[in-house]
Amino acid sequence: MSSTSLGAAIIAGSESTTSSGGLGAGIDVSTLVSAAMANQEAELQVLQNQQSTVSTQQSALTSFSNDLQTLQDAVYGLTDPVSAFTALATTSSNSSVVTASAVSGASTGTHSITVNNLATTSAVYSAAETTSSTPIPTGTLTIQVGSNASTSITIDSSNDTLDGLAQSINNASAGVTATVINDASGARLAIFSNTSGAPGNLTVTPSSGGLNFTTAATGTDASLTVDGIPVTSSSNTVTGVISGVTLNLASAAPNSPATITIEPDTTQEESAVNTFVSAYNTVIGDLNTQFSIDPTTGDAGPLASDSTLSLAQSEILSAASFSMTGNGSVNGLADLGITMNNDGTLSVDSGTLSSVLSSDPTDVQSFFQANSAGSFGSNLTNSVAALADPVTGAVAQDINGLDQTQSDLTTQINDFQTQLTALQQQLTTEYDQVDATLQALPLLIQQTQSQLASLG
Repeated sequence: MSSTSLGAAIIAGSESTTSSGGLGAGIDVSTLVSAAMANQEAELQVLQNQQSTVSTQQSALTSFSNDLQTLQDAVYGLTDPVSAFTALATTSSNSSVVTASAVSGASTGTHSITVNNLATTSAVYSAAETTSSTPIPTGTLTIQVGSNASTSITIDSSNDTLDGLAQSINNASAGVTATVINDASGARLAIFSNTSGAPGNLTVTPSSGGLNFTTAATGTDASLTVDGIPVTSSSNTVTGVISGVTLNLASAAPNSPATITIEPDTTQEESAVNTFVSAYNTVIGDLNTQFSIDPTTGDAGPLASDSTLSLAQSEILSAASFSMTGNGSVNGLADLGITMNNDGTLSVDSGTLSSVLSSDPTDVQSFFQANSAGSFGSNLTNSVAALADPVTGAVAQDINGLDQTQSDLTTQINDFQTQLTALQQQLTTEYDQVDATLQALPLLIQQTQSQLASLG
């Protein structure tokens, strides 16, 4: 403020705040300081408004980035080499006899399975004792599983009950599990092989005069035929007979073949497509919101002028419209029953999608393969990654730029506020001095007048 304007402000302040008239009433220091700082505070408000705008942009861009990341995850669910489009579903014509599961890469087709008998697990049980804590003869108990080395259990005063012996057997890691079973006759020690089939057949030999055991079940291998080929298995979970397929035997049915069918899992495929479409539509909705004009305010979204959003809109719409060539019946999304609406969002005809997934599984899989140059999946993956990559993606770079702008504005505002605080203190001190001088003027004038009168 210039000396002329400062003086005018002081006089105006004095005249406006004196209740009885004259300079002796002083001035309104706080009002004058506020008036002197008005321009600087207006500049501060401009910076704060800029900061608020950047905060709004940061929030909107972060929300868009999160939705874009969800889209990238959905794209990965379509294009991953072990995605839904390589998943296989298995069905059984008689699940009470046999079921199956298949890993990616297994061959599709049908197989005839006949289960002649299930694998059994060897088990023995002892003669009944009065209770599980009744003392039993000491000595040794030798346990052998199949052709494995035998394990000897010593029975002495520390474990000479069925409860104690069961614990000793379980602690010995002999390949068996021991437990005490109570029935109407008393308590019995039951020993079960941990290995099913013939390889797990138990041989339990007590020392002379010790416990007597009865065989409850002999370990036998499962017997089945797969497409007419005889197969034996020590387990009721049969692997390796059909590459990539696990057969789970449930019951024997020697005269009732069951059919196992292995085919693409269209349920998972439909789910992956719908998840992608949903995530895609969310991102397009975000973009439409930014570029649409609010009919009430006449304003677009906070990111309407952001070039990254324009790039994202172009890239995503282009990726969805991409069409490959030479891929049989599936070269674009429309071939799957997925069409683009006027606002850029996608709609799915579930009937068409289901039909194509069932009739042309190979074409669909190659359409979505990300590691196949020129495929829809490869183009889509690259387009979304260019935007959504958390380090090099365009959106991440844009967020970093806004973060830096916000940091710079915060520094400017803090520095400016420090300057304003110092200026306010300086002006307050100066105006306090002026105020004191103005309040002393009446006494000075009176003294001067008295001195002049004495001279006369």
